[in-house]
Formats: sequence, C-alpha cells, structure tokens
Amino acid sequence: MAKAKRQMIEKMKLIDVVIELLDARAPMASRNPMIDEIVGNKPRVLILNKSDMADPEQTRAWQKALSGENQRVLAVNSQDGDGTSLIPKAVRELTEEKRQRAEAKGMNPRADRALILGIPNVGKSTLINRLANKRIAKIGDRPGITKQQQWIKVGKTMELLDTPGILWPKFEDETVGLKLAATGAIKDEIIDLTEVAGFIVRVLSERYPDLLMDRYKLEAPLDDDLWNLLEGIGRSRGMVRSGGHIDMDRTSEMIVREFRSLKIGHVTLETPE
Repeated sequence: MAKAKRQMIEKMKLIDVVIELLDARAPMASRNPMIDEIVGNKPRVLILNKSDMADPEQTRAWQKALSGENQRVLAVNSQDGDGTSLIPKAVRELTEEKRQRAEAKGMNPRADRALILGIPNVGKSTLINRLANKRIAKIGDRPGITKQQQWIKVGKTMELLDTPGILWPKFEDETVGLKLAATGAIKDEIIDLTEVAGFIVRVLSERYPDLLMDRYKLEAPLDDDLWNLLEGIGRSRGMVRSGGHIDMDRTSEMIVREFRSLKIGHVTLETPE
C-alpha cells in the first residue's frame, strides 16, 4: 500500500480529475484520509457506489452534503451500470475551464485524464469494466484484486488510470473499522464477526427497527441489551446448540452475510449529521 501511494503521487501531475469511489452504505468510513494528501486540490467526482444496497433517502442526503464547486457527487450501481453514463459528463464539466485555456493557447484538445481510486472491495474494477465496455480490470468479491496501475481508454473523451485499492495503516475510530468490516472492505479472516454483527444489529435497532423485526421475527419493543438481541436472532433461526445455548458464531456469520446480500434491506450505516 505504501508503494501504491507513492505511485499515485508520482502520477498526479498527469491527472485532470480524480474519481473517488465510496461505498454508499458508509461514505465517510470508506474515504481514505490519505487521499486528500495525495490528491490536493484536483477536481473530484465522488462516486457513491453500491447505491442499490443503501437507503435511498440517506444517499440523497449524502449527495447534497458532499457536493461542492469543484466536486460532483453521483449515486451509482456499477454492477448493473445505473448512473455510470453520468461519470464522463461530470469529468467533462470539471475540465471545461482547463480545456478552454488550452484551446486559447492553440493546443490540440485531448482526452480527459482521470485517476480512479478507492479502498478495497468498493467496486472499482466492476466500474472500470462498465465504463470501458469490456473486461479490462480483474473482478472479485474480496479486497485486494487490483495489484498495479494501468491506463484504460473510455470512449473518445476520457482515459482512466486504475490504481490498487489502499487502506490506511490505523483506524483512529473503532467504528470506522466496524463499518468497513460490515461492508466487506476488510477480509473476514482478520476480524471478529460477532463484533461486526453486533454493530450491524445496533445500527438496525436504532435506525431501522422495522427491517430488523421483519427479517428475524422479533417483537417490539426490541431488547436494549445487544447480546440478548443477538441471542434472540439466533433463536429465531434455530441456531441452538445442545443445552439450549445459542451458536453465536453461526448467528453472527448469518447476520453479516444477510446484511451484505441485501436480505435485511436497504441500510446505510452512517448519516451526514
């Protein structure tokens, strides 16, 4: 990741616009704080990817909160291509002034050069293949698929520089790590799924209680004790060991899996407020 960061800094002088992918379910948690240092004041297009999995009302709120003069925010589902056609247009808008200055000097117009970046497993490779209209980038549902930088042509107006997804070395806020683990940006092998499941259930009980009750056949009022709530979910799914104890490992794995597969519903883990 240190190598990837160094390579990006070296390439910035070639770049007109930065396309930064965020997970629509956790826009701030999925923003790498090192990116500001790398990108500086370059124009940006922020992509709220996987918007089909997020709460649409919260996605609209995030678009409003993150939009700015030198920054466009688009809600996209790279899996089916929804919203992807707006990306080259947004890049074109942000480079209009620079292009006019170049033309005034008699320089020939060229394609916009965009750096595309994002944390692991945010859907970057899927988006690139959708934009290029062919399979160029490797795709996987595990973080860390892209290993090196490569230039990719998108129509006649844009060239993309792909980069490996990079995470930052240390999470100052523990909840950031929990949100990234919930969305699959961190490998399951290195995290405590019970802790992640507990975080998901806490968010659901506070913001989406109806979804939680409908999915796991729970009754109102929901138990304030998180452990009791997890046990109740396990019991409702029959994950009971001999002696009447709930299998918390299986219960936690199920909750995380069902959150990621949209079986619980459209959920956003953080709000602009």
